[in-house]
Amino acid sequence: MSFSRSLKTLSLYEIVRGFALTFSYMFRRKATVNYPYEKGPLSPRFRGEHALRRYSSGEERCIACKLCEAICPAQAITIEAAPRADGSRRTTRYDIDMTKCIYCGLCQEACPVDAIVEGPNFEFGTESREELYFDKERLLTNGDRWEAEIAANLAADARYR
Repeated sequence: MSFSRSLKTLSLYEIVRGFALTFSYMFRRKATVNYPYEKGPLSPRFRGEHALRRYSSGEERCIACKLCEAICPAQAITIEAAPRADGSRRTTRYDIDMTKCIYCGLCQEACPVDAIVEGPNFEFGTESREELYFDKERLLTNGDRWEAEIAANLAADARYR
C-alpha cells in the first residue's frame, strides 16, 4: 500500500491527471456567457419584475378583488379600490414594495383575471431603495412594455396551470 502511494507521489500522478483533465476541457464548447451582450434562455415560468396587464381594449385588468394582497406572504402589496360610474370596481392605488417581495409567484397564481404577473425582466437594479417601490403607473408601464413576452409565456405555461 505504501509502495503504490510513494510511486504515485514520485511520478506526480495527481498533477498529470489534473493536467489531463484541464487539457480535455480546452476543446469543449465554452460554458460561460458574455453576460451583458449575450443572455441565456429563460423559462416561461421565470418570475422577474412585476407588471400589471391591460385588456386589448386598453382597460386595466385588475378588478380590485385584493386576492393578491391577501395571499402575499411578505405583505408587499397594497391595494385601494373605488367603484366607478358604471358600477365596476377598479384600483385607485396598487403598490408593491419590491424590497419585501420574495418572488414566490403566489400573487400571479391567485389573480383570477391574470392582471398581476411576474414578467421576463430580471435587470432592474437600482441605486436607491425608493426606486424599488412600484406604484400603479410603473406596473402598468411594465405591463405595456413586456405584454408580448408575458402573453407568450402564459400561453406556453397554460396547459400546466
